[in-house]
Parts: sequence; structure tokens; C-alpha cells
Amino acid sequence: MRKRDKKCARATAEEPKRQQRMTCLMSEDEQQIVDRYLDKYKITNKSRWLRETILMFIHKNMEEDYPTLFGEHDMRR
Repeated sequence: MRKRDKKCARATAEEPKRQQRMTCLMSEDEQQIVDRYLDKYKITNKSRWLRETILMFIHKNMEEDYPTLFGEHDMRR
């Protein structure tokens, strides 16, 4: 059994493969901030952390901006 088998769960057939690549550039200061955060919280999978962080932020904003039948001002009356 390899080390990877012990630490990571294998992808199942139902999960879509990640084939789309995204790239962003950071300054050295920004990169140091991210690296310090990852070290502090013992995060070893940077790609997974970035993906989950970005998607959680988007999901939260979409829930807050969900269209309603009435405006917020009308509902507070």
C-alpha cells in the first residue's frame, strides 16, 4: 500500500474529473501570507484549499444576493 492510499480518499466514478485549469498571479507578499496561513493551520493541499475557499465565498454571496419577490426595504415595513 502506498502512502497516498492511506492519506487521501480515492475519487469515485460519480465525481467529475477536474480538467479545467485556473491561474492567478500573486505578489511575493501575497504569496507569503498564503504560505504562512497554510503552515499555521497545517494545510497540505493548497489546490483543494484554494478551490474550497473560492467556492465557499461564491456560494455565500449567491445566497445573500438571491432574488426575492420584494425588496429588503418593503419586507422590513
